[in-house]
Amino acid sequence: MLSYLAEFEQYFGPLRLFRYLTLRAAFAGMTALGIGFIVGPWLFAKLRLLRAKQAFRGEDEVGELAELHASKAQTPTMGGLMICVSVLGSAVLWARPNVYVYTALTIYLGLTVIGFLDDYLKVTKANSKGLPGRWKLCGQALLTGIALLLLLTVPESAAKMRELWVPFYKEVVLSEMSLWMLAPFLFLILAGSSNAINLTDGVDGLAIGCTVTVALAYAIMAYAAGNAIIADYLFISFIPGVGELGVVCAALLGASLAFLWYNSHPAEVFMGDTGSLALGGLIGMIAFMVHQPLTLIIVGGIFVMEAGSVILQVGSFKMRQKRIFRMSPIHHHFELKGWHENKVVIRFWILSLIFAMAGLATLKLR
Repeated sequence: MLSYLAEFEQYFGPLRLFRYLTLRAAFAGMTALGIGFIVGPWLFAKLRLLRAKQAFRGEDEVGELAELHASKAQTPTMGGLMICVSVLGSAVLWARPNVYVYTALTIYLGLTVIGFLDDYLKVTKANSKGLPGRWKLCGQALLTGIALLLLLTVPESAAKMRELWVPFYKEVVLSEMSLWMLAPFLFLILAGSSNAINLTDGVDGLAIGCTVTVALAYAIMAYAAGNAIIADYLFISFIPGVGELGVVCAALLGASLAFLWYNSHPAEVFMGDTGSLALGGLIGMIAFMVHQPLTLIIVGGIFVMEAGSVILQVGSFKMRQKRIFRMSPIHHHFELKGWHENKVVIRFWILSLIFAMAGLATLKLR
């Protein structure tokens, strides 16, 4: 919205600065941070007043972990609402509207609604079940269809969004994916990324801290993909207009930092599925639109580790009746090994930063 102020530079010269993507991204991050600090305390007080407490599994289900997390029983959930308000408010102000921005924010808002319904059921029924998994998948499938409808019916994006690019290769692998390939591919990205962050959100500050590094990496990737000179130099896909997603990523970065302020140990609030499902979907959608979906496996290495540990644990138990880890997701394994929660989180943050840098390196290694 504010980008249009550049059209009035003839009346006031400094308004031309609003043309610059980097400046708007910086202001988007600061705006989201400010909104978070303004909205957060009020929202969290309301959540405490409404007794919107996180529902934890009992000792009969998780054993020793229930005792380790007993002090968290009164902590409110649904803090993802603060992130949503911050990201949407900042992105609307600073991003120049186009199909990529509309699609990203639509998917983010849709997944926030699904996550909110899940958290609402958990709170009102006072159990950890929430929305059945099949309904979450149905919602993610519906949003996949909406995203494709938006992207494939607009000439600006229709042809580019059918292309498939992979890391370490300087040419497009498939120049025109069929709808029968594109739909399941995007669904796997959305469902996989949203559920992976959901699994990571198990200890104070872990998921949101890792989201910071991933958002920063994709802000850089979006800027590069939207700049013809940089894209040509790096041999990556040039997508006109997609650089505006860098502004959305910057807003996500600022909102995540604001939430981390309150979610760091000991957490004053949890993001709940309201936050984790939506954050994963937003990141996955952005990765798809900047033609870096497979790079997300590297950049979001922590999320892959968390989801992979669950798959391995379940598979091993069903096939061999033996567990690989003391508990999955893997952060709980380290907790039960005696690592303090803070040690788990900080070490995973370090790994997340390393993964993000490795993902950015793939832009040049082609």
